Amino acid sequence: MAAQVHTVRPAIYHSTETVYRADTCDRLKQAAARGELRLAGFGRRGYPGVRLPAGVLKEVASVGYWDAPRPQSWGLDWHRNEGIEFTFLARGRLDFAVDGRRYPLNAGDLTITRPWQKHRVGSPHIHASRLIWVILDLHVRRPDEPWQWPRWLVFAPKDLQRLTDLLRHCEQPVWKASPAIRTGFEKIAEHLEAAGAGGAETQLKILLNALLFDLLQMLNTRRISLQPDLASTRRAVELFLQNLPEQLDQPWSLDSMAKHCGLARSRFAHYCDEITNLSPGRYLMRCRLETARRLLRASPEMSVTDVAFACGFNSSQYFANAFRQCFGVAPRGCRDSPQQS
Repeated sequence: MAAQVHTVRPAIYHSTETVYRADTCDRLKQAAARGELRLAGFGRRGYPGVRLPAGVLKEVASVGYWDAPRPQSWGLDWHRNEGIEFTFLARGRLDFAVDGRRYPLNAGDLTITRPWQKHRVGSPHIHASRLIWVILDLHVRRPDEPWQWPRWLVFAPKDLQRLTDLLRHCEQPVWKASPAIRTGFEKIAEHLEAAGAGGAETQLKILLNALLFDLLQMLNTRRISLQPDLASTRRAVELFLQNLPEQLDQPWSLDSMAKHCGLARSRFAHYCDEITNLSPGRYLMRCRLETARRLLRASPEMSVTDVAFACGFNSSQYFANAFRQCFGVAPRGCRDSPQQS
């Protein structure tokens, strides 16, 4: 089954403002279109593969594989997926990173990234490799929201809760896959190669149920340190603050930041002070000014006004005054003296 390339708007994670866009794997799709690798799969929205009908496996955002016979000239830069993602490296090697930490992958490695967890594949390019993946949308938009598994899973409630706890409260993203999981992923790849979209549903449900059951069995045999705070409201604030530098063009206020995290103003401010030792307003200003300083040095083609607006300032004069007060030099002076601290 050859993958099809579609131009579709990606899923968006938002509250009152657009915050994250799910990855669309554009570089992968372009490499497949150029004939540099083999790509097969089912997907919806911006993901590669044959389109799944609206009512079929609606929780499956993407399931597929690539087979790259030689090193590639592309990679998947830092991105997020709206669902939990499982990938299995069947052959070759890959450079993988999660939340800024690198994990070199070898054949037989399994990766697990939670919904909207920031990760990257390639550093910066992909090695010769065969990678199989599954992304399930669990309708999670913040770490503290409950996971909603597909109704077609046949797990007993206690087993599904155990699987949820093991995946949701564990920080370890890379595992050595069990033989059963290796077989399960290869069966999925074989099905993707042979099936058309119309015949995908029943067998894919069976294969995904078996894969998740084998994953539960494997994790139950491993020594895992569970961290309940990974699904806490404090964690939601922590992740929001970590990723705030990526969203500086948004008109953030204390109200909108608190609402994005599902908290009252005072509770959000408490967590922000606890995590950063700054008030929300001061932390936002620091992020804007430090990002502006990086842009001034790294992007000489941008005018000072363009940098100001890109970082969320409504006035170039206000930006210049705030920048000078913070760094002791005007924005143009920072650009002219890149080593100035």
